[in-house]
Amino acid sequence: MTRGLPEKPLRDGRRPRIALALSSGLVLAACTATQGDLGRPRPTVWSQLIAPESGFLSAAARGEQASYFRLTDDEEQLRDRAWRFVMPGHERSVFQGEVSNLAHTRILPVSAQSTDVSDYFRALTSMSFASQASRYNRLAEDVNADRLLIGPFRANAMRVVSMDRVRMRTVEASPDVAAGKQEPALARVIENEGLVFWVCERLDFRIRSYRYALTNLVVEMPSREAVRAERAIMALEAEALPLCQMPLNDAFGEGKRPVVYKG
Repeated sequence: MTRGLPEKPLRDGRRPRIALALSSGLVLAACTATQGDLGRPRPTVWSQLIAPESGFLSAAARGEQASYFRLTDDEEQLRDRAWRFVMPGHERSVFQGEVSNLAHTRILPVSAQSTDVSDYFRALTSMSFASQASRYNRLAEDVNADRLLIGPFRANAMRVVSMDRVRMRTVEASPDVAAGKQEPALARVIENEGLVFWVCERLDFRIRSYRYALTNLVVEMPSREAVRAERAIMALEAEALPLCQMPLNDAFGEGKRPVVYKG
């Protein structure tokens, strides 16, 4: 069962209309963005200015928590590192990649992403390989690439969680914090905590997708290379566990850990 973010009343009744216009009118701009390292869009007017503002308005229009605070260096890096895990596992999933891109910017809700574990297998088998071993090798390489990036993401997340703890203690204890800063401060903590939840959800989806691909490869093209791929998936599971069990700030309340990130 999924849990959405606490609803935030809109202060400006025009925001839903503005967000809808931006969301529909700028989709094509997202789809034409050039790609940088790890598949992330290179810095452009779209990625640096238009997408963040459009995403903020769209999230607010859906009743999600949205903070206007500037991102800290660690918060910005956390979002960059999350990119790998929230995108489809295979570059040939072009449409799903664009959907995930728009979810990453918050223009679309994460519920728009595919939950079909067969997506990766279909993309993998649509490629031309010299032998069945090449398909198993590609599977193992994708799994290992995910595993190697989890540690840096977790370290980044721990720094953000620690600073959020300081942020909220200051909000609660200092009379110098303006009343108008308290709500966006909590919204930012929810956004950060929710991002970790979202990455964990998509990691779980990737693992299930990799297992689906491995099982069906074995059925179609049995190979001794399957052992290497299976070990890689097991190692990925072991690496993901500490991340998804790390203590957070309970921003959602009552110890609840929502399955879907919407912030």
